[in-house]
Amino acid sequence: MFNQMTIALILFALTYILLLALPEKRHWVALVSAALFIALGILKPGAVPGAIDWNVLMMIAGTMGLVSIFIDTGMPSLMADVLLDKVSTVRATIIALSLFAGIVSAFVDNVATVLMVAPVALAIAKKFNISPVPMIIAISVSSNLQGAATLVGDTTSILLGGAADMDFMDFFWFKGRPGMFFVVEIGALLTAFVLLWLFRRDRQKTEAKEHTVVTDYLPTVLLAGTVLLLIGVSFFPNRPSITNGVICMTMFVIGLIASLLKKKNAEALAKPIREIDYQTLLLLAGLFVVIGGITEAGVIDAIAGIFRKLGGGNVFLIYTIVVWSSVLFSAFIDNIPYVATMLPVMAKLSMGLGIEPYLLYFGLLTGATLGGNLTPIGASANITAIGLLRKDGHEVKTSDFMRIGVPFTLTAVVTGYLLVWLLWK
Repeated sequence: MFNQMTIALILFALTYILLLALPEKRHWVALVSAALFIALGILKPGAVPGAIDWNVLMMIAGTMGLVSIFIDTGMPSLMADVLLDKVSTVRATIIALSLFAGIVSAFVDNVATVLMVAPVALAIAKKFNISPVPMIIAISVSSNLQGAATLVGDTTSILLGGAADMDFMDFFWFKGRPGMFFVVEIGALLTAFVLLWLFRRDRQKTEAKEHTVVTDYLPTVLLAGTVLLLIGVSFFPNRPSITNGVICMTMFVIGLIASLLKKKNAEALAKPIREIDYQTLLLLAGLFVVIGGITEAGVIDAIAGIFRKLGGGNVFLIYTIVVWSSVLFSAFIDNIPYVATMLPVMAKLSMGLGIEPYLLYFGLLTGATLGGNLTPIGASANITAIGLLRKDGHEVKTSDFMRIGVPFTLTAVVTGYLLVWLLWK
């Protein structure tokens, strides 16, 4: 009969097939798979709490909840209004909104960022009687790009932070070298020139509009406070592993209580709690157990061995395979389960090569996070953007998306690929 490793490998493969086939049910797929790993004795029940990264789950839940309160105050719209006062053409407006979306998404969930900025672009498109499709796509891909810039910008960054024991400041400066923030920002700067070329004909004049009125400044203070606290605790060694998660959840609870006291209705409490993406949290919880199971069964070692064999032990070739295979996979599958699965593979692979894991960690993040911009289904932010356009009566062809997504992605990935290698080889 099959040995434990073979059973684990078959179950893992089936899990991924079902994640692709049932995108709306992927959290159930992960949870059922996790239950099977436990029921079959591949992972002992007592090992389950240790397999789940509670810090990651709390960071995601707390950040999502606080961002929901922040958006409702109107502050993001006011920031966009102030930005639009500084530009004078449609092309400059598109570039400004795209860069603004990118900067915001370095600290706020990518999907939330698209939901914030897209309505502004839709209003501009209607005013000048132009198609909003390329504008919204530009905002979406920019948002997805810069999610990799900081610890809290994207779920994949949070996963990397947990695996590599990285703090907020480590994304800026890590072990005496520039971190992912600068890699991403240089890529973003170069992609701005791509957008300038793509929108070179949109030179209609724009004009300033009335500014949005902010209803409450406290959520903005709390969001800024979250970032400052994450920075502050990064200077304290040997702190509890759930410190970052506790900070994010605490600031969310404070925002929740303040919102309830201000509005004095149940919706003030219910809406932010409802806005948390529980499906992603359940997906990750299930995947952590699955990854714990395949690690215990030796599957992670086997996958790392395949990479070593493909690269022939050559670090540059293996790094190249990691980056560009991640781009390819993330163009068609959700990068959250992919990154969650591949992080322990990168750790094992690095150990086998006798190198620190950071080169492969950052290569994985570069390929997997930025690669999602190749296709309209490669990232949640892109799917959200297309949904907003469809709701507004605009159908988006794959060719429409890729006309912007392909040059944008290749510019960002090539930049990241070269910089990560030069900095971390």
